[in-house]
Amino acid sequence: MEPRPKSFYVLTAFFALFMLFLYGPTITIGILSFQGEGGGLTFPMQGVSTYWFRDLFQQQAVGDIWGSFGRSIVLGLMVMVTTVTVSVMGGLAFRTKFKGSGILFYLIITALVIPSILISLGVGLLFSQTGLTVHWATSGFGAQLTWTLPFGLLIMFAVFNRFDKSFEEAARDLGASPWQTLRHVVLPIIAPALIGVALFGFTLSYDEFARTLLTAGSYNTLPLEIYGMTTNVTSPVLYALGTLTTLFSLAIIGVFLTIALIGNRRRARAGSDAGKGVL
Repeated sequence: MEPRPKSFYVLTAFFALFMLFLYGPTITIGILSFQGEGGGLTFPMQGVSTYWFRDLFQQQAVGDIWGSFGRSIVLGLMVMVTTVTVSVMGGLAFRTKFKGSGILFYLIITALVIPSILISLGVGLLFSQTGLTVHWATSGFGAQLTWTLPFGLLIMFAVFNRFDKSFEEAARDLGASPWQTLRHVVLPIIAPALIGVALFGFTLSYDEFARTLLTAGSYNTLPLEIYGMTTNVTSPVLYALGTLTTLFSLAIIGVFLTIALIGNRRRARAGSDAGKGVL
């Protein structure tokens, strides 16, 4: 076996440092969340316990944390469903060239490069100046869509750019209507991409701070509530909250990956059964 070049070890060390930089803060917060009852926000730890997790579940200790958590879940689901629906519709529309499609595409992408706080300020001013109520379910919802829709549309553009139209032609030759072709042919084929768009939509909404800051109104979402806690909470209960929200985010990702895995296995099984039927 040939010895590895020195560049391999240099790049390995660089990658290890990068991973430490990326996940080190999260791991540190996770460790400090298990401080003993007399522990503070820094090392050294004063014992090990789950005291701060128990304290977290006392409503008066953390203000409206559970209400903000519920609002973030509802808002994330709203954004997820809208992002998936509009992204699929947009992807289907852009399969055919139409007048102004290039300009419309760049207008969509522009939302990604405009500073998020300016989007939040603009949407908040628009609602207030037109007499509409600034609320997380209206103005906050709209502001977050300017963040999630471009990602969803870019994914759908890439998917439909590689989509084999012969599957649709075969379905139409067999007498399928446009709706039947979409429902029974197109959507099952692009299902993994739809799961990815849904994951993007929910997680980007759930974690979004800047575009919600001036559009949430009187009620905070979870990121805003956590930010508010940093100014008045001086105990590891803040770290306990961070640990739980991180675990929740990982659980959501796990759920979406499981759904994608089950879907792939079902499609593989269906294809295998179809092949046996032909033989």
